[in-house]
Amino acid sequence: MQSPAPNSDPLIIAGKSYRSRLLTGTGKFSDFEQTRLATEAAGAQIVTVALRRMNLGQDPGAPNLLEILPPDRYTILPNTAGCYTADDAVRTCRLARELLDGHKLVKLEVLGDPKTLYPDVVQTLQAAEILVAEGFDVMVYTSDDPILARRLEAIGCVAVMPLAAPIGSGLGVQNRWNLLEIVENAKVPVLVDAGVGTASDAAIAMELGCDGVLMNTAIAGAKDPIMMAGAMRKAVEAGREAFLAGRIPRRRHANASSPADGLFF
Repeated sequence: MQSPAPNSDPLIIAGKSYRSRLLTGTGKFSDFEQTRLATEAAGAQIVTVALRRMNLGQDPGAPNLLEILPPDRYTILPNTAGCYTADDAVRTCRLARELLDGHKLVKLEVLGDPKTLYPDVVQTLQAAEILVAEGFDVMVYTSDDPILARRLEAIGCVAVMPLAAPIGSGLGVQNRWNLLEIVENAKVPVLVDAGVGTASDAAIAMELGCDGVLMNTAIAGAKDPIMMAGAMRKAVEAGREAFLAGRIPRRRHANASSPADGLFF
């Protein structure tokens, strides 16, 4: 049976369909123009915004990100970056809902410490329970623990987003077996969030069966962010196609592509 083409294989988050499986951040770029160009080169339709660092209207006198990435063209995904308690994360999401006229889709992240930026899983669970109960559609940043991913899904999160490696590290997928366990058991989208460094990292995540990849530093920190955004777009698309196509089994020994049986001479 032929696998569906990528353009007929949409990413569905909270009931909404997206053709792009690459989600991008908006921080660390040199200016808003570079942010716009990189977002366009990535083909991203969902862009995440750290509400504590980026103006979406809470500061009327400052440049507003929504002027270059308008909500009628992009799905804005406010995130709780910089929050270290469940209370702070919930408060930030409530502010985002006010600023974006009732917008429900948020990315929850509650950090454990400023050095590793690993998630505080206890605070993350607490915040997720509150936000889901208040009607938010929660995409949640978490560790690559399959049990925790299962609990967050059971709470009602619309997507689980395990790290590939620490935020901004560029180390790539460090534990593909945990990711594979999460993917194989999840009934909601699984997106790699954090740790991607280059295109091959994104492709590996997609080849494992992840539904998408979210990245910021890997693009914004590149020598040429616009070119890297385009490379990441291709990598995500290629990784998804490879997953759908189904790779050959790994073997210890050769398996000739031109077999010796049935030769004419």
